[in-house]
Amino acid sequence: MLRRPPLLALALIMLALLGLALPALSRPAAAVPAAAPVEDDEADYVVIAGAAGLRWDDIDADRTPNLWRLAERGSIGSLSTRSAHVPTCPADGWLTLGAGNYAERTGIDEEPGEPDLRQDPDLAEQCPKLDVPIEQPDAFGAFLPDQEAVVERQRELPYGTVPGALAESVRCTAAVGEGAAVAAARSFGRVDRYFPALPAGKDGTKALGECLLSIVDLGAIDGRTPQQRLKQAAAVDKQLGQVLAARPKNSTLLVAGVADTDRSSRLHAVIADGPGWQGGYLTSATTSRAGYLQLVDLAPTALTMLGREVPKKIMAGHPAVLADGRPTDLGQATAAGTDADRRAAAARTVSAWFFWLLALVQIGLFAAVVPLLRRSYRHAGPTGPTPPPQRLVRLLEVLLTGASLALPAALIAGIVPWWRFGRRGLIFGLVTAGITLLLTFVTVRLPLFRTRTLGPVGMVAAIAATVVGLDLLTGARLQLNGVAGYSALEGLRYSGIGLVGMGVFFAGVLLTAGTLCYLVPHRNRPLLVAAIGTAGVLLVGIPALGADAGGAVALTAGVCLTAALCPGGFLTFKRLAVAVGVGAVATVAFALVDVRQPVEQQGSLGRFISQLVDGTSGLTLSRLGNANRIALVTSPLTVLALVSAVFLWVVLMRPWGGLKRLYGIYPPIRAAVAGIILASIVGGLLGGSALNVAGAAAATAVPILTLGAMRVLGHAADRTRVVEEPAAVTADTPGTVSAT
Repeated sequence: MLRRPPLLALALIMLALLGLALPALSRPAAAVPAAAPVEDDEADYVVIAGAAGLRWDDIDADRTPNLWRLAERGSIGSLSTRSAHVPTCPADGWLTLGAGNYAERTGIDEEPGEPDLRQDPDLAEQCPKLDVPIEQPDAFGAFLPDQEAVVERQRELPYGTVPGALAESVRCTAAVGEGAAVAAARSFGRVDRYFPALPAGKDGTKALGECLLSIVDLGAIDGRTPQQRLKQAAAVDKQLGQVLAARPKNSTLLVAGVADTDRSSRLHAVIADGPGWQGGYLTSATTSRAGYLQLVDLAPTALTMLGREVPKKIMAGHPAVLADGRPTDLGQATAAGTDADRRAAAARTVSAWFFWLLALVQIGLFAAVVPLLRRSYRHAGPTGPTPPPQRLVRLLEVLLTGASLALPAALIAGIVPWWRFGRRGLIFGLVTAGITLLLTFVTVRLPLFRTRTLGPVGMVAAIAATVVGLDLLTGARLQLNGVAGYSALEGLRYSGIGLVGMGVFFAGVLLTAGTLCYLVPHRNRPLLVAAIGTAGVLLVGIPALGADAGGAVALTAGVCLTAALCPGGFLTFKRLAVAVGVGAVATVAFALVDVRQPVEQQGSLGRFISQLVDGTSGLTLSRLGNANRIALVTSPLTVLALVSAVFLWVVLMRPWGGLKRLYGIYPPIRAAVAGIILASIVGGLLGGSALNVAGAAAATAVPILTLGAMRVLGHAADRTRVVEEPAAVTADTPGTVSAT
């Protein structure tokens, strides 16, 4: 009898050691801030100058000399202007800046007689102009009469946003311009100091020196033509020149494109200049990637610069820090920012149809393979269905292999700068199709594909796991702003493993482990699964690599279930208890390691535990539930996950479907599929993406499992062949063996 419990206990020890090893492995690398703010970076004054629509392609040495010189000596980055409104229009951006949290203001001040943006195609492409009622009851400050309605609007959102949180954190705030008044208004509508425009000369210096914090509206860059944008950028630069002339001594200046100006979200420019902010890239714990900030980071950054405490319970962002890696040539650095903006915008547009096309193609393949499966089910004896033509079988095998490799190919397509061409969607489609064909051709030409039943399963799984794993080891550059990755425009993730990569990686790791189990004895299979799974968990969970503690916990659960089932037989209570114990130990280890990190370096799991301790976890749970609900009803990957589940249960699990026979002959494959289902569902729920992770895993695993089911059905009626001897058995020929 096989002695499985000792080996599962060894897997328990390995995963426990994994948790103990994480502190040494969880130090930030390239994707995490490389340097903290210097000790002497506190400023006497902070000035935040914002311009809606300001992007890096608006800035150059000739047209915008003030912005160019500021970027040369200061620290720069690309700003994601995520807010509670899509897109982040100027009113939303300014309010989000002042709250330090995701806020929404667009539509609050609309009058019944104003044009309906939804009815006018031309107006629908543009954000409404900033038009905020401002009263000046005295000679010093101002009052926003609609602030009460703004506060009520935020209470309906799941973010816990408090308008005016930045102004409430300092004694006095000055605002110059309409947008600045929105950001500087306290929760009851009062603006401490207000100037419709920056006074000239010494009066301007006095205006920016009355309060420790000043916010200036430089205008907006919302032109529809390049010529209009050039003119508006020059006007913004001129306004900035006045701010620079009036800037108080020992002050830090933040310049940012605080909002979008049309329905297409973009990345915007952000510059910090002052004590401790010379050169380098800007980053924060919110993004954990050099050169990227979120709009919600600006308020905590300003407070940190002034030496004030950040109200973490109501602000979603984190203070900016410096990171290495910026080119010495500013032109090269700004070109990189422009390229990132174009790639993110292009990927967002292409991904809208790519995943629907992938879902439709795979659903079509599932429908086409049903009659072939029924004909492939060959009964023993003279009767039975006519086998399908071998050419048709080989064609469907190639198509199923290509379908499983589509998502890894879409990731690899990020190597080619397809977003720099005119017809971006067409170029991406051609590049992805070419890579898919190449991977499929190499796979089907190898002897292992043709001679082994599980050859295609193991090869495709290994390719999928390798593509995602290598991307994580090299900084997740293929996933950032990639079609099959995540977009900085969405403001959800900037580094590590994304939901699509997670599904592909889960399927690849567990199917690879299940296939390789046939290289070792039965009793060693759990150990092999634990070893491969441990490597995968490390890649997903280490902050410098996958940076997703929730994903690591999900994969740990999948690995434990796979290890418990891979020897074959039923899942006994003892094996289940050991698997649950391993998962619990690994989960606790990840949680302890993550929660002991500095706050700015904690992952999602550590931050949630910290919020649970200080009583603010309710907002996080509300956001997570809202994100899961939205993802469940809007994503094509959800459709693919549900259709794949129905296909597995209604078709492949039928006697003529072949999957039951595949499970019976190869129990580790059944174990791997169970682990994939568990890991992808848990990973999606913890990440706020519902069934999207499961959809990506299904897109990788189900087509190739269908191919495996077809192959075992093709051999369902095989019997041991009889070896015929040259002579018949007779009494006169001793020593011969009967052929019958």
